[in-house]
Order: sequence, then structure tokens, then C-alpha cells
Amino acid sequence: MNGIIFDVKEMAVHDGPGLRTTVFFKGCPLRCMWCHNPEGLSTAPQLMFKENKCRHCGLCYNACRHEECKPFGRCVHICPENCLEIVGRSIDAATLAKELKQSAGVLGDTFGGFTFSGGEPLFQPEFLLELIEKLRGFHLCIETSGFAKSEVFKEVIDKLDFIIMDLKIADGALHKKYTGQDNTLILNNLSYLKSTGKPHIIRTPLIPGITDTKENLSAIEKIIGESTWEKLPYNALAGAKYKMLGMHYKL
Repeated sequence: MNGIIFDVKEMAVHDGPGLRTTVFFKGCPLRCMWCHNPEGLSTAPQLMFKENKCRHCGLCYNACRHEECKPFGRCVHICPENCLEIVGRSIDAATLAKELKQSAGVLGDTFGGFTFSGGEPLFQPEFLLELIEKLRGFHLCIETSGFAKSEVFKEVIDKLDFIIMDLKIADGALHKKYTGQDNTLILNNLSYLKSTGKPHIIRTPLIPGITDTKENLSAIEKIIGESTWEKLPYNALAGAKYKMLGMHYKL
């Protein structure tokens, strides 16, 4: 089965135990105003234009025969400064698993496992589940918002070794205001995760005036109980990619 990914990062050290390879899935049901991976929001391939390197030579507007370039009306391969990049590729689970295993083999005993991130991996559940089966035997982890149907969440979580899950905002109305969705599904799935006893970490991005308030952090602390809790500092450069993708950063 084919899925859409936008990156594979090797030698990752913050995406689960050990030295890992992280696969970034394209597509997410949330629209967090502070999202630092805007290229992971849509499932469709996107053109990333690094305007600061552009010579304005116009070569990319010349007609080309590359099928992948046609949707964008520009040739992404001809630029002398490599200003253009198509973000997002379709790949079947078997081919991706083979690529991942080959890269992992180079690391030998230092390899910690594979992590599925995004975007939101649970947004492509069939592809994710097939990939998990193809990678059975390796330590597998997910980074997820937890926003998914309970049956999807449970099926995936039960097959993994480690879970990193976000809990951004405790209040449902504020969660909807800043992410576009109510957090009922997330809270229900978090409750299930805690009941499994599986190793997990809860993460909260500290967004000034939104998630870092005393009220929000206190409420989250009560919800997660004894779960390990990581508070991630705000990335001031989070909006940099939006302009390159022709998108608007809301914060």
C-alpha cells in the first residue's frame, strides 16, 4: 500500500530511545497555529521555494519533461542554487521498509529503532500498520497528537514499543480555538495509553500565552498523573518555512 511521506531523518536523538531513524508522514487533522512542520499538514506534495537563494534567472519557468514538475509549472531540477524542492513523495510500505532497513544496518548495534512522526502518522492508518508489520523485530515508536479514532489508536499503539504523545491544551474550547479540533478524542486515547502500561512520554510545546499558562500546565499535570512529562520550548523560527511553502503563519 502507498503512503505519503515528506522526510526521513537518520541519527535522530530526540525521537525515542537511542539513535533512531524517523519517518515523517504527510497529512494532519489538526491545524495548530504554531506548527513547526507546515509541510506535514497537507497530504498533497508541495513546492518549497527558498527565495533568499534565488538569482531570478527564470530558468525554472522553462518547459521541462519531468512529470513531477508539471503540477507546479516550474522545473525543480534546473535551478543552479537548488532553490526548489518538492516536499512529499508517494511510496509503498514494502519499498520504504527496505530502504529503512538498509540505512539501519549501517548503524549496527548503535541503532535504537524507527520512529513514526509527521504530520500525524495516524492520519494514514492503513499505510502505517502495513509499515509496522514490515518492520517487525525492530524497536518501534510513534510521535502523535493522539487525534484519531479510538479503534485506530488502540490498534497502532498495541503494536508499538514506545509512544510519544502530545497534550497541548487541557481545555476543550481553547484546544479547538488554537488547533481546529476539540480534544475529547485525545483525552480518551491518552486514558487508554496510560492503561496499557506501555513506556510513554507526554509532551507539551510551550507556546507563549497559549499553552504555557499556569492554568493550562496545572490542568495538564493533573490529567497525565505519573506519566513522564516533557515541556518543549517554543521554536522562534517556527514560521520560517511557511513563506517558502506559500502558506501563512498565524502566530
